[in-house]
Amino acid sequence: MIAALRRSSASVMFLDVLSSSAGMGKSSVGQLCPHRLSFPSVRLESNACQRSLKEVSRATFFRGSSQLVCKQSTTVRSKVRVGKGSQERHIMTTCNAAVSAGSESALAQKVDFKKLQNGSDIRGVALEGVDGEPVTLTEPITEAIAAGFAGWLLDKKNVEGFVKLKISIGHDSRITAKSLQSAAARGIAGAGLDVVLYRLASTPAMFNSTMTVQDDLLCPVDGAIMLTASHLPFNRNGLKFFTNAGGLGKADISDILSRASKIYEKMSDKSREVSQSAAEAVVNEVDYMERYTQDLVEAVRKGAGGVEKPLEGFHIVVDAGNGAGGFFAGKVLEPLGAVTTGSQFLDPDGMFPNHIPNPEDKKAMEAIKKAVLEQKADLGIIFDTDVDRSAAVDSSGRELNRNRLIALMAAIVLEEHPGTTIVTDSVTSDGLTTFIEKKLGGKHHRFKRGYKNVIDEGIRLNQIGEECHLAIETSGHGALKENHWLDDGAYTMVKLLIKLAAAKVSGEGSGSEVLSNLIGELKEADFASELRFKINQEHPDLGSGTFREYGEQVMKKLESMVESDSTLQKAPVNHEGVRVSGFGGWFLLRLSLHDPVLPLNIEVIGRSIFLVEYVLILGFNRHEYLFVGLIHVQIKRREAFIVQASVS
Repeated sequence: MIAALRRSSASVMFLDVLSSSAGMGKSSVGQLCPHRLSFPSVRLESNACQRSLKEVSRATFFRGSSQLVCKQSTTVRSKVRVGKGSQERHIMTTCNAAVSAGSESALAQKVDFKKLQNGSDIRGVALEGVDGEPVTLTEPITEAIAAGFAGWLLDKKNVEGFVKLKISIGHDSRITAKSLQSAAARGIAGAGLDVVLYRLASTPAMFNSTMTVQDDLLCPVDGAIMLTASHLPFNRNGLKFFTNAGGLGKADISDILSRASKIYEKMSDKSREVSQSAAEAVVNEVDYMERYTQDLVEAVRKGAGGVEKPLEGFHIVVDAGNGAGGFFAGKVLEPLGAVTTGSQFLDPDGMFPNHIPNPEDKKAMEAIKKAVLEQKADLGIIFDTDVDRSAAVDSSGRELNRNRLIALMAAIVLEEHPGTTIVTDSVTSDGLTTFIEKKLGGKHHRFKRGYKNVIDEGIRLNQIGEECHLAIETSGHGALKENHWLDDGAYTMVKLLIKLAAAKVSGEGSGSEVLSNLIGELKEADFASELRFKINQEHPDLGSGTFREYGEQVMKKLESMVESDSTLQKAPVNHEGVRVSGFGGWFLLRLSLHDPVLPLNIEVIGRSIFLVEYVLILGFNRHEYLFVGLIHVQIKRREAFIVQASVS
C-alpha cells in the first residue's frame, strides 16, 4: 500500500513509500519493515508529484482534490500503531500525509446505512484496531453519504438552469479527518456540485459559512458538512450537515442515508475515478476560520462598548483538549487584550493524549481547574472536540458547567430580555427552576434530552408566540436566538466575556466574581448522580416486544405507584420520562434516545438519602435484573450507594 501524499510547496520531496511487495515488487534500494513490506525511496519534484507517483505505482493511484490516495490502501497511521497488522508510514519530507480510512474491499461489503444514524448526526467507526469495533465508516461509505447530501440539497433548493450549488467541508482533529474529507469531496463533486474545503474547523463555523456573505471566501455556501464525532474515542468519526436554515433533523438524515445506500450499491472503481476527476475541477480551499474568529472578536468589542481591547488585564486560560478549539486563545482572546499564558492542549491531536475533549468529563474539568489555579488566572475555558460545547472555571476553581452554566447564561439573557423563556433538557435541577423563575423572573421550560430537541423547542415556542432567547442543555450545547439558534460553544463563552468586559468598563467589577455573583443564589444539590440501567433484551419478560416498549411499561408501572403515594409529587408538566419530587430531592426515570438503557437521574438536598432508596425499591422491585445486582448491595449500605452511584 502507499500512503496518501499531500501536495507540498517544497521544491523537492523525498518519500519512503510503503508498498506491498505483491503490488509493486521488492525494491533493490528499499528497506524491509517488520511486516515484510518494502520501502523503495522515490525522489519527486513537487510540481510533478502526481505524474511521478502514478508512474512509480504503475497506475494504482487516483488523484484526490488535494492529495493522492492509493486505491488499494488499508487503514494506516503515522506515529501510533493501531492493533495487529497495522503499518506505520515513514514520511521523510515536509509533506503532510493523510490517514487513509477504509479500503476498496469495502465496496464488496453489505452496509446497513441506517445503523450509522445517531439522531440528527451520523456516527461510525472510521479506524480499525480496537477489538470488537469493526470499521463502519469507510471512504466509499463517506463518499456515498456526501453524494446523498448533495442530492438532498439539490431537491431542497430546487435549482434550475445553470445555477451550481456549493458545499463546504470542515473537520476536527481526528486522524481519519483528511481522508474522509477527500472522500466527501468526491461524493459532492460526482453529484455535480462545487466543493469548498475549510480543513481544520469548528462545527459552528461550518453553519456560519452558509450565512456569511464574502466572495473571496466563496460564501455563502448552500450546504455544509462537518466531519466530527464530538467527544467519542479516536477511532470514531461522523458527519453533521447544515443549510442556512440550521442543522438537519432526524428525518433529513434518514433521507440522506437512504439515498446514500442506493448510491453505494451502484458504486464501482470506475465511478469513483469519474468522481475524482470531477473533484479536481471543482474543489477550492479557503481559510474560513479567520473570518469566523474575527466575528467573535468583533462581538466582544461591540458588547463592551466598542473598546479595542476590552479584556486587557484579564488572564484567561484555554483547554482545547487537542481538538479543534485551540484557535480561541490566539485568535480571539489575545486580540482582545487577554493574557493566555498557561493555556493547554491547543495543538490538534486526534489521539487526544491528555484527556477527552468533553466539558462533562471529570478528568477534563480537573485539568482546566488545575491550570486556572496554578496560573492564578481569572477564568478558564474548555471546549469539546468540535467546539459546539463549552464550560468555564472561575478564579477559585469553581466549575461553571451543567446547571451552573445554564443559570449563568439565563442570568445574562434575562438581563437583556426580561421575562423570556429558557428552554433546557429534562435533567436540570429543581433548584435551577426556582432560580430562573423566582430570582430572575423568567420562565423555565424543561424539555427532552438531546441538543436538537432542545433547540427545536426554543424555535417552536417563538413560532407560537412565546418569546424564547436561550435553549441550552446540561451537556454544554447552548443556542441563542441572536446567534441564529446555533449551538456554538465559542459564542457561549463570548457571552461570558462580554459580561466580564462590560463590567470592567462600567466599573462594576474586574474578575470572574462578576460571573460567580450572578449565580450566587442558585440552590444546588448535595448529592447528584445518574445511574444507567441496561435493559436485558434477551430476558423473557420482553417477549416479542422491543426494549423501547418494555421501557415504557416500566415507566408506566412507576408512574402508577407514585400517583398512589401521597408523599411524592409527579411533575405536572414533563416531556420525557417520569419526574418525581419528594423528601427534599427529585428523580427522573427516562428511556435513552437511542440505546436499550433506562437512565435514572437523582438529586438530593440535605440528608434525604432515603429518597434514593425509596426510588429504587418502589420503582424497580419487580424488574431487578435491570440493576445487574446493584440494588441489593446499595439498599443495605447507604454510604456505599453514594460512593458507587456517583461513579456509575
